[in-house]
Amino acid sequence: MHVYDLLVVGSANADLVVGVDRRPAAGETVLGTDLTVHPGGKGANQAVAAARLGARVALLARVGDDEHGRLLLDSQRAAGVDTVGVLVGTSPTGVALIVVDPQGDNSIVVSPGANARLTPADIRAASSLLAGARVVSTQLEIPLETVCEVVRAAGPETRVVLNLSPAAPLPAEVLAACDPLVVNEHEARELLDGHAAARSEEPAVWASALLSRGLRSVVVTLGPAGALAATREGTVLVPSPTVEAVDTTGAGDAFTGGLAWRLASGDDLETAVRYAVRVGAAAVTRPGAQRSFPGPDALPS
Repeated sequence: MHVYDLLVVGSANADLVVGVDRRPAAGETVLGTDLTVHPGGKGANQAVAAARLGARVALLARVGDDEHGRLLLDSQRAAGVDTVGVLVGTSPTGVALIVVDPQGDNSIVVSPGANARLTPADIRAASSLLAGARVVSTQLEIPLETVCEVVRAAGPETRVVLNLSPAAPLPAEVLAACDPLVVNEHEARELLDGHAAARSEEPAVWASALLSRGLRSVVVTLGPAGALAATREGTVLVPSPTVEAVDTTGAGDAFTGGLAWRLASGDDLETAVRYAVRVGAAAVTRPGAQRSFPGPDALPS
């Protein structure tokens, strides 16, 4: 019996955000707004996004025994996420340093902190959590060896969703388990580095090349243009609703959380992507990451 629709295995960070008139070039200093602190991290964000939409969600992550760790735990619990899998240790909670320009575009540097201490042993110790989830979603703000262990530990009836962020080469066993692999344009090109498809401007070409590496399915997110869903049966471009972007921080996580939730509910990939683009579009209309994530009644049509 599945206790959870979704288990998210990933990072939990405190987002330290500064608004700027323009993002600095190399060697340049610019003045910004007052610093604000929000709960974030790709894993924690995806868990909150799915829980806000109605999913039964648990988070497996590591935080520090510090103010930022308490902020993250409080945020997860307030959203309805089960935090039984969140491990509290002596390493400091991860931090993301984010600058956001007036168009809502951002640049992010992540200090992993406790996220880097989430180990394969932690995954093995949480076998009951993995066995109790319909879908397991993970990302690469935790060690790659830990992501590999997630893939090994997931049961045959558990679907694995992997958001390739930040981009990195993946072992064949991980590629074969992804259903889907979720990438943006930059991540798709980086994973295809050295392949002729990386020089193409067509997302369908990237998706086809990625599928040829053994993937079951691929989703390429395209910002305001929507997303491309691809399987061996074909590809479909799903347009995004038109909204006024305020801050894109966490929008990809909201998308992936919505996608994983709908897949757990039994939707096919195209239907799940059509839902997820609405979730991602809603998330960019407000500042911050988790606080911008919508409930099911706040999605644009």
